Parts: sequence; structure tokens; C-alpha cells
Amino acid sequence: MDQPLVVGVDGSGSALRAVDWAADEAALRRLPLRLVYAPLWVRYESAEFAGGSSSPDTGKLVELIVRGAARRARRRQPDLPISTAVLSGSPEDALVRESEHAWALAVGSRGRGGVPSLLLGSVSLFVAAHAACPVIVVRGDQDPPARLSAQGRIVVGAGDTSGAAVRFAAEEADRRGSVLEVVTARRRPAAHEPVGRRGTAAAPDHAPARRAAEALEAALRDIPEGVTIQQRLVDGPARHVLLDLASTADLLVIGAGRRAVHAGLPLGRVAHTVLHHSPCPVAVVPEPPVRARG
Repeated sequence: MDQPLVVGVDGSGSALRAVDWAADEAALRRLPLRLVYAPLWVRYESAEFAGGSSSPDTGKLVELIVRGAARRARRRQPDLPISTAVLSGSPEDALVRESEHAWALAVGSRGRGGVPSLLLGSVSLFVAAHAACPVIVVRGDQDPPARLSAQGRIVVGAGDTSGAAVRFAAEEADRRGSVLEVVTARRRPAAHEPVGRRGTAAAPDHAPARRAAEALEAALRDIPEGVTIQQRLVDGPARHVLLDLASTADLLVIGAGRRAVHAGLPLGRVAHTVLHHSPCPVAVVPEPPVRARG
């Protein structure tokens, strides 16, 4: 059986938007949808499920949250195979365990009870840094989210990675019939040239630009024919460039680079910035470890 698309639900409106997005994505890819809940998430009373009644006991609350999410997904995609599960342990550990047997994980970007970024800060960042599969943080305030290809563009950041993020983005663009915009950001050169030891102007260092161009070329090799590609080599910090382009994208894809043999290193500045501020969903794709040259 195909690996499922797993969604972490916690009773929040943000998680329900993640359910909507994941239901559409699973239907597009013909994958089963798996909705999971970890009871160690802070107790949350939601009028969406409890109907404004007094506090239900924990068991009843869990049932309301999980069954409510499943009903929402079935209304969105009636023919979609859907399963639910209540997991043990903390939500972070539970979702990371789920990632070992999932095509991808989807989570919301806000916490419960109207607390901004609670879920993102306590769960999503951890999961994005440790998961064995791609993690999609469903950002945006539209409820329900627009269709997956509303803008017709998938944006992916290409840098010193193996290209896993670009391949993931290319497959998304292919299935949605969207344009794939592959972006390499480079720092702007200094306004003045460095001065050599004897007062002569030193030759400009073109190595960063050359490495960026080579990385982009390598990432494009595995993209299937038929995908419309737009390439950009843009001056400026990557996090700012990607956020600007995300304003007119359906999905922003970035790689979670691993600099050692062991996975699970913290995410870098680019990932933190786009996960907190992107106006569209963000897919964080794990990259294989890069061994130091010796």
C-alpha cells in the first residue's frame, strides 16, 4: 500500500486548514490520508467541536478532535481513503515516528486558543528538522485554503544541496500543471573592490557566483520533460528573495540540509524565516547528509 500523507491535528483552525490542504494533495497523488493526534498536546476546548458546551473529559475531547478532522477531510474529498490514530508520547516525537512511514507530513502554522506560532514554535520546527520525509507547514489565513494550483507556480530554492528539494518541487509542478520557478540567491558583491597587499585592487572573487550557478545546473538535471521551468539567479539574501517570490506561489519548497552523518540538525536561518513569514505553504525536504571533504 502507498505511504500515507500524515496530518497532525490538534483542534486548532490552523490544523484544520492543514487537513484541507492535505486532503487535496492526497487526492491529487492518490494517496491515503492519515490524521493523527497526540493527547499530550495541551488541553484545548474548541467550540468548533464541542459546540460551546462545558469542558468535555479528555477522552471525549480527543474523539471530537479526530472525528471532526476526518469529517472535514471527507467533505473536501469524499472518495479519499482516510484513517485516524491517537498516538502516545509528545506530539514532536509522535510525528517524527510517523515520518518514518509517511510520504509527507502536514502541520498547521499556528497554535491552539488563538496563540500565534505556538504549534510552529513547539512542534513544526522540531518536526521539520528531524523528520525522515518532507514536512509541509500550511501557512496562510484563508479558510478553506484555495485550490492547490491557484497561482500556477511552485517556487524552490536551489543552493548547495543534493537537489532533493528541486526534485520534490518538480514532481509537484508536474502533477499540478504548474510552472516551476527554480531560484538561486547570491549575496550582492561589495560596493568596492578589496585592496591587495601592495595597494593594488584585488581580482574580484567570482567563486560564490560560480558555485551558485553550478548548483542550479546540477539541480535541474533530474527534472522530467514537460515541466515548464523558469530559472532565476538573484542577488540578495536567500530568505528575503524566497519570501518575496512566495507572495505569488502556491508552494515554497526548501531543502533541509544535513551537514553530518546524523540527521536532525537544527534548521538554518532561511528555513526559520520562511516558516514563520511565508504567505503560502512551505515544504521542507530533507537532504541526504553531506560529508566533510577530507
